[in-house]
Amino acid sequence: MRKELSVALAALIMATIGCSSMRPGASSPPAVPVFTLSSPEFKDGDSLDQRHAGNVSTNPNCVGSNISPPLAWTNVPQGTKSLAVLVHDQAGRGGLGVTHWVAYDIRPSITGFGASEVSQPSPKYVGGKSTLNLPSYMGPCPTPNTGHHHYVFTVIATDVEPGTLPGGLTIAELLGRLDGHSKGASSIVLRYGRP
Repeated sequence: MRKELSVALAALIMATIGCSSMRPGASSPPAVPVFTLSSPEFKDGDSLDQRHAGNVSTNPNCVGSNISPPLAWTNVPQGTKSLAVLVHDQAGRGGLGVTHWVAYDIRPSITGFGASEVSQPSPKYVGGKSTLNLPSYMGPCPTPNTGHHHYVFTVIATDVEPGTLPGGLTIAELLGRLDGHSKGASSIVLRYGRP
């Protein structure tokens, strides 16, 4: 507890020193635009429609059309060489988690994906491996009466050269390869549940 208090106090002191050290009338440094993930169709915290849910004939919980929601990102950090996108539901499989999409090797010139664009493989990204061993987006398939699950969509800017990583990486394998190579990230959470 004392260590946490000391760290918090040190941060407060540093923030105070930083603020008070500016000369009166001096301009503050220019604001750096924030790397931001968004959806043109949804706000952070909105609920996905049933059409965005997964569609697997052998799974009675996958009752949707598997239309991936549109995504867009802005202000990619300087020096970014490739991007990765992850979609994960931590509450899926009774808290063991479900990975719905792993994609990487996305060129920084790409600023997003349209609706349904990543519901199938695309030359715009290298597909990793979801929990269902798929290289493309697979929408939510929650069990009925388990409430709204939270699907975290994350875009990661990296300094990894395109073509460096092999296809088919799981979320854990990709994060291991990106350790020390992230230049920033942004997330939104979209919810979905079935009565």
